[in-house]
Amino acid sequence: MSFTLGILMKVPSDWRRSVSIEQNRSSQTGLLLVDPYNDFLSPGGKLYPLAKEVAESVDLLAHLREIVSAARQAAIPIFFVPHHRWEPGDYTTWKYPTRTQLAGGQREMFAKGSWGGEFHPDFPVQKGDIVIKEHWGQSGFANTDLDQQLKQHGIQRLVLIGMLANTCIESTGRFGMELGYHVTLVKDATAAFSREAMHAAHEINGPTFAHAILTTSDIVPLFLSLEESEH
Repeated sequence: MSFTLGILMKVPSDWRRSVSIEQNRSSQTGLLLVDPYNDFLSPGGKLYPLAKEVAESVDLLAHLREIVSAARQAAIPIFFVPHHRWEPGDYTTWKYPTRTQLAGGQREMFAKGSWGGEFHPDFPVQKGDIVIKEHWGQSGFANTDLDQQLKQHGIQRLVLIGMLANTCIESTGRFGMELGYHVTLVKDATAAFSREAMHAAHEINGPTFAHAILTTSDIVPLFLSLEESEH
C-alpha cells in the first residue's frame, strides 16, 4: 500500500478534523454537480448504455439525489458544471480536436435544444444555484468562470459528483487541487464506461490529487453536521 493511499484510507476522520478547524462553515464548501445531462443519466440518453452497468452497480442516481438533497438542507452552494452542448459545426474547423471531441460531435452529445442536452429531471437548477459556463474539454475550470465563481462565493472545499469519473470529474478535481482547493471525490456518486475506468479514477489517479475519497454514506452525515454547526 502506498503512503498516499494509506493516508486517504483514513480520510473520513481527517475530513471531519479539517472541517472543525474551519469552524464547520458550510459556506466554505461547494458541491460541484458535473454534467448531469439526460444523455448520461436517463434511459434513452445517447451515452446512457455505455455507463449503465457501472452506474447501476453503484446506485448512482439514488446517491446523487441523496447528496444534492443533503447539500440543500445544509445550505451548501451547488455549482452545476456542464459540458458544452453540441451545435452544428462544432470541432469541424478546430486545429487539434481530440478523438473524444470528434466522437462526441458525431454523436451530437448533449445537443443544444435537445432532451439529451437538458439536465436530468431530478436535478433542476433552483434559486441560488450557480450554473457555470460550459467546458469544451474535460476540466470544469478550463476556459470557464468556475474559479471566479468559487472565489466570489468564498468556496475553499470542493465535493465533486456527476459524470464521468475518469474524465470530467478527475480533470476538474485535479485542476482544483492545482488552484489550491481542498478536493473530495465521492466514488459512488459518479460512474464511468467501464469498471476498469472507475478503478483507475479512485484507486490509481484519485489518490494523487484528491484530499479525500469518500462514499455517499460518509459525505451525507458530514453535510448534515455542517448544517447543525450553523445553528
